[in-house]
Amino acid sequence: MIGKLAWKNIWFKPLNTILSILLLTASVAIITVLILVEKQFEEKYQSNLDGVDLVLGAQGSPLQLVLSSVYQVDDPTGNISYDSVKVWMQHPYVKKAIPLAYGDNYVGFKIVGTTPDYIEKYQAKMAEGKVFEHNFEVVVGADVAEKLNLKLGDTFKGTHGSAAEGEVHDHGEYSVVGIASKTGKVIDNLILSNIPTVWQMHHEEGHEEIAENPAHGEPGHVHEDEEHVHSEVCNHDEHESDMTIDEPNMEITSVLIEFKNKMGVFMWPNIIAQNTKMQAALPTYQMNRLFDMFGVGLNALKYLAFGIMLISGISIFIALFNTLKERKAEFALMRVNGAKKHQLLLVVLLESILLCIVGYFFGTVLGRLGIVLLSKASESDFKLGFDPMEIIWEKEGLLFGLTLLVGLIAAGIPAIKAYTLNISKTLANA
Repeated sequence: MIGKLAWKNIWFKPLNTILSILLLTASVAIITVLILVEKQFEEKYQSNLDGVDLVLGAQGSPLQLVLSSVYQVDDPTGNISYDSVKVWMQHPYVKKAIPLAYGDNYVGFKIVGTTPDYIEKYQAKMAEGKVFEHNFEVVVGADVAEKLNLKLGDTFKGTHGSAAEGEVHDHGEYSVVGIASKTGKVIDNLILSNIPTVWQMHHEEGHEEIAENPAHGEPGHVHEDEEHVHSEVCNHDEHESDMTIDEPNMEITSVLIEFKNKMGVFMWPNIIAQNTKMQAALPTYQMNRLFDMFGVGLNALKYLAFGIMLISGISIFIALFNTLKERKAEFALMRVNGAKKHQLLLVVLLESILLCIVGYFFGTVLGRLGIVLLSKASESDFKLGFDPMEIIWEKEGLLFGLTLLVGLIAAGIPAIKAYTLNISKTLANA
């Protein structure tokens, strides 16, 4: 009975009610988005860091090297000599070294040359087919297979560089021999081949093209032996024999290093910088820096959301206080007809709580719709999606409790005034 009366009283002034609900909805939606994005973003980025202590690559921005090599969301800093980096890959400190070579893409999805260790690192299984063994055989990630409807035995031609709108190669057709299982990691959005496939694909165009494209090397950088290699490769028919990993004078993009002796984490960055033309980036350090930079913006949004929630609490207080003044006679009559003091107090408190519950519900729904839109944008740009249906019970429960607390505080003074209402005086002045 009290709940029904409180619900009807809420709509005594519908415009005030709608304003209060809108403000609560906006604040809850913003906080919900931040809670889900922050948690899933950190989980996805941390899971991709597992087994990567250091990244070896061309000199440039260490953050760019980590983003391009570990998360596949940026262009690489350039290429490095495979012959030179092999020495470091075979170092006694190294537990596992996974080379990466970038070349092309297919409909915006990167084609990455690597070894089967890369698939093992992300704990991906073969949902269908097998791991690549020969040149131009590829394993496609689960999301790639789903979005592009690729199946075993399908063939396609890559697009030069990292832009989906680039020039399509008129040679070198890739064949799908495996589809990886869903992992929720970066591998889901990649097309994987062996490294000689990347080399073989681009030798028909010559190294001059590679030097002009950031995805294959630093602009304008030409090796002294380039002319010799180019003339040698031009006589190599890619369809008659496969290139191998032992080809001389070849380049790769980067190497993911996992150490068995963690001293390498501290020693290698300086040693590599002083003795080679490469750089050694520490992914954990670089990602912590990135999170620190993002943290400023996330905190600003949180403060904004809490500010809106505070304003909504003030709005609820004003609405209840003004409504109480107009309904004093009604409350007095309720008392005359047998209503207890605590029942009047409960009516006012319930009005505020119901407003908060409605605002929280719509805020949660709106926040998850926001996650859907954000996920579509991030999948398009960064191949990183978010799950709008995940419920973070602890944080969202705290948010619900905070929303109710705002309502209870806002209703405190009006509820007390209803509880201490002077019946005779009110009816005399009515």
